[in-house]
Amino acid sequence: MDLATFLVQCLNAVQYGLLLFLVASGLTLIFGIMGVINLAHGSFYMAGAYLAFAIAPLFGQNFVVMLLVGVLLSAAFGYLLEWVFFSFLYEREHLQQVLMTYALILVFEELRSMLVGNDVHGVKAPDWLAGTVPLGELMTYPVYRLFASATCIVIGVALYFVVNRTRLGMMIRAGASNRDMVRGLGIDITRLYRIVFAGGVALAALAGMIAAPMSSVYPGMGGHVLIICFVVVVIGGIGSITGALVASLLVGFVDTFGKVFFAELSGIGVYLLMAVILVWRPEGLMKRGY
Repeated sequence: MDLATFLVQCLNAVQYGLLLFLVASGLTLIFGIMGVINLAHGSFYMAGAYLAFAIAPLFGQNFVVMLLVGVLLSAAFGYLLEWVFFSFLYEREHLQQVLMTYALILVFEELRSMLVGNDVHGVKAPDWLAGTVPLGELMTYPVYRLFASATCIVIGVALYFVVNRTRLGMMIRAGASNRDMVRGLGIDITRLYRIVFAGGVALAALAGMIAAPMSSVYPGMGGHVLIICFVVVVIGGIGSITGALVASLLVGFVDTFGKVFFAELSGIGVYLLMAVILVWRPEGLMKRGY
């Protein structure tokens, strides 16, 4: 493997890892703070991709505006969904949470089939992101993938700032540690949970919107992402956003280079990584923290 090819694969691994981080950070927030095992989280990723397919023609070259509108719509949907459905799950056993959120997957898939059908769709990247960047004399790299990585980095930095440097983040961290104490201090824990859930949905949907021009939009696309995101959350440590970032990048590199060097075994590489880390650190790479 020459240097240019190695660099391309590294960029692919980072881009894939950062995209996973967007989805996994929302999942670890919901799972780690609210204590809900949300199997429907992958469906929010799928919903974001289909949302991009539906509204991208309305915005033309204003791709960033489309992403912002999609995030706002997704957050509003998440806030409403938590109020109508998830607010009743907190005191339920994990088995009931699993069964009820799995039922949501079936509902979302059926709604998707009724609204847009079962065909595979494509989302066209805007012209200003359609070019390539030369890497060496023969290799090039798509500008859109660089844009996707940069967007994920900006969102990651913003998420770190919100959780660690704002009053809302202080309440989120306190609610994750001791929700009864937070309630006793007069903080509306119900409203806080709705904000956290809306943020988690928005992150997953944003990842789907960003991924749509790269991987197309197709039925069941949230299922694989959900499995990988649970792997990321387990590797990184439940409730740790930093752990989710480190684990996402690890998974990105293992998956990408596994397909290059060990194509026949690439499907199990990520799960072997999880097994090794859990044997070494059963609690994951990071303890609960932000």
